[in-house]
Amino acid sequence: MTVGRKPTPTALKLVKGNPGKRATNKAEAVVALAEPTPPAFLCDDAKVEWGRVCSALYAAGLMTELDRAALAAYAAAYGRWAQAERAINRMAAKDELNAALMIKTTSGNAIQNPLVGIANKAKADMVRYAAEFGMTPSARSRVTATPDDKKQEDKAARYF
Repeated sequence: MTVGRKPTPTALKLVKGNPGKRATNKAEAVVALAEPTPPAFLCDDAKVEWGRVCSALYAAGLMTELDRAALAAYAAAYGRWAQAERAINRMAAKDELNAALMIKTTSGNAIQNPLVGIANKAKADMVRYAAEFGMTPSARSRVTATPDDKKQEDKAARYF
């Protein structure tokens, strides 16, 4: 079992600029860029988010067919977060005192609305998956964007 940081994929090192000048993996598998289709099981919110980010990741040279499941997990978490937040907002419109953050149990005790927990968990999952694709501010700060006028090419191909 290996302990420590997980290795950065070569394609991401090339996009980031490899500031540490560490050797790249010459035997790393090269997967062609692709814009995979979203899985049918995604909810409408998740499908919209898929469409929003998939083409941007492809244009940045970070999307392949193999990334479909990870992007689906991100999009599903986004969809679950959006649905939970909308449900909380609907409940909050009827609850001026607690804004739907707390609910009463059948025994009369006040507890956190379970939707708040669902929203928080989905949001945390979404941000974790987003970081894998360089879609958070801190992850993006380590990525060097390529100019739009540059011809689309496989960033790793010139090194293999």
